[in-house]
Amino acid sequence: MQIEKAAYAFQLDGNPIACEELNQGHINQTLKLTTDTGAEYVLQKINKYVFRNPIRLMANVSAVTDFLHKRVEDSRLALHFIPTQRGLYYHRDRRGEFWRMYDFVGGFCLDTPQSDEDFYQSALAFGRFQEMLAEFPAQTLFETIPEFHNTVDRYRQFKASIQADPCGRVSQATGEIRFLLKREELGGTLQRMRESGELPLRVTHNDTKLNNVLLDRKTRKALCVLDLDTVMPGLSAYDFGDAIRYGAATAAEDEPDADKMTLNLHLFGVYVRGYLEAAPSLTDREVEMLPMGALIMTLELATRFLKDYIDGDLYFKTDYPEHNLIRARTQIRLVADMQSHWDEMNRIVAEIAAEVRK
Repeated sequence: MQIEKAAYAFQLDGNPIACEELNQGHINQTLKLTTDTGAEYVLQKINKYVFRNPIRLMANVSAVTDFLHKRVEDSRLALHFIPTQRGLYYHRDRRGEFWRMYDFVGGFCLDTPQSDEDFYQSALAFGRFQEMLAEFPAQTLFETIPEFHNTVDRYRQFKASIQADPCGRVSQATGEIRFLLKREELGGTLQRMRESGELPLRVTHNDTKLNNVLLDRKTRKALCVLDLDTVMPGLSAYDFGDAIRYGAATAAEDEPDADKMTLNLHLFGVYVRGYLEAAPSLTDREVEMLPMGALIMTLELATRFLKDYIDGDLYFKTDYPEHNLIRARTQIRLVADMQSHWDEMNRIVAEIAAEVRK
């Protein structure tokens, strides 16, 4: 009954006749709704315990998607949110739950690339997202997660946890702590460039995993970018870097054998090419800093995993006591591998940029 009432709050084409739960994401309840006219929609209940201000969140999402829809010829290239009977992009029911609805687009997502082309398509999708929003006033968006990629502040929090050592775990991670603290100055590079204006403020997605790209079932080409809940102001290097950290790594985040974790330079080049082809308006300085984005996003996550281990696993879900320590070690190993191939990473970006940006 609660779902049915929520559905009728929106401007539907027809009356709902079928509703099924979709296994889409781990945060919001997501359902597919079909009406008697054949129209198909996605209905979501926003998890207000994760997103404490759903109204601001939807202000970001609706502003960005409205902007995108004015710039695409194929409507499948941007999510289209359905307004309520009151003209809003969210509905708050009597229980205080928040709902939203958007057109269902037939397609599929992948957790990991099954070919170079899959990874290239994800780069095109996120590069295109960046390019289409190049003229959007990023400073008008709310920070859904304040200071999310402020690595200077992340290090401040990390050091405070080391000092407090609430669970007596610091002694189990002295080598990892030493590695990360040695790179504190390096870790603040992008934040300092953001504050100085050396890098332009952009609309960033902040969760650039392959499974947030919808692919066409027939052509396997990228359609739209999904999961816009973390859209906020940021740097292009954030989105590029996190995509590389996750998609071009040779092992899972929680691989117990950290030696298996390296950077796949071939996939790195595949992603660079797609991203630069789709985002020609990036400045020369932004392009130059793409490898730094990969390094710093990996370093930042290493500090977050290790901080959470020291704190007693309060943020990230864990399956065993050392889970966050293992995660930190894999990210540290990836940072080390990136640094050992630093000249090659920069050469790949420079060569592809020279070819693509003629």
